[in-house]
Amino acid sequence: PVVHADALGDWNTRVGEVTVAAKLTTPQAARTAALVQTATFEAVNAITHRYKRRARPQASADASIDAAIAAANRAVLSQLVPAQQPLIETAYQAALSAIADGNPKTHGISVGEAAAATVLSARANDGADTVETYRPHTTPGVYVPTTLPLVPQWPARKPWAMTSAAQFRPGPPPALDSKRWASDFHESKDFGAQNSTARTAEQTGIAKFWETTNPVVYFKVVRSVVDSVGRDVTRNARLLALAAEAIDDALTAVFDGKYTYSFWRPITAIRNGDNDGNEATKRDAAWLPFIETPMHPEYPCAHCTVAAAVGAVLEAETGAVPSSPLRTTSPTLPGVERKWSDYAAFVTEVSNARVWAGVHYRTSAEVGVALGRKVGLNVANKALRSLE
Repeated sequence: PVVHADALGDWNTRVGEVTVAAKLTTPQAARTAALVQTATFEAVNAITHRYKRRARPQASADASIDAAIAAANRAVLSQLVPAQQPLIETAYQAALSAIADGNPKTHGISVGEAAAATVLSARANDGADTVETYRPHTTPGVYVPTTLPLVPQWPARKPWAMTSAAQFRPGPPPALDSKRWASDFHESKDFGAQNSTARTAEQTGIAKFWETTNPVVYFKVVRSVVDSVGRDVTRNARLLALAAEAIDDALTAVFDGKYTYSFWRPITAIRNGDNDGNEATKRDAAWLPFIETPMHPEYPCAHCTVAAAVGAVLEAETGAVPSSPLRTTSPTLPGVERKWSDYAAFVTEVSNARVWAGVHYRTSAEVGVALGRKVGLNVANKALRSLE
């Protein structure tokens, strides 16, 4: 069937609303979306038979695709985010009410539930529930901030397409006595300061726009392609699943890098610029970043990695240039829509935003982009392929 996003886009939006309402961390929200979108693809494909799959649920030829999509979403979300059951059930009943009663509806629900069960079972032991055992670095008796960093256990997770979280691990950040480090230090210090006079009004708006980290901001970009005229429902379901798996793998890979190198954030480095061993850096005792610094190590840049992974998946799907502009909105800058005519411009903006926000360095952004592209292409080339 040739369709616009319809049920796929509606449910992708509902998934975002559920994860936001549940106050999931960004990694948890990304994992949830990956499970939901993968189950959705398997349900749709079980009916359309577009891609050959070894574990495809059995489907009646007359099964309703919309009912299958609704049932798959409901089943996965109900298990992963049970506290949001009223919101999930409201969306589910609204979706079903638009489908005529009868065998197609009943069969579609069965297909969706079967697909969800298959995916949930396959990913039941992916390591997301591993208890974190982060050990704060300190000297006995010396105070350190007591908020634990985000998901230090994430590198132990089972990826979707990578062989391990470390498959594409980049090399270390610049040496502190290097010219590159001094350059990174000064760019972030000048452009990322809370009261920066170097950052333009446009750059400030872009930094604020990308302050959000929830995957919702990226799925709106993906739906720019999904909503293009002439695309079929199975291909759209697969694209949403590939993007979701790429986002999840990107975060798994980037947290592997972060906790491998434990590199300091600009607020730490700039306030300690007098003891990094580099004569070109100077301490600013009162320096603050434009946005609040995320609670995990700096290198590589997670936003940059995720953006590049999404861009690589979309480019693999459509070619170098999308048929219509990419677009998205952000809860951290309401009322503004950002648009790009190509994938490189989208990824570059995200990278710039994190430097202008004062939470990352230029090298980290560039390394994150390279890492994300590897992750995205790996998913596009290996995940959800035809299995003869």
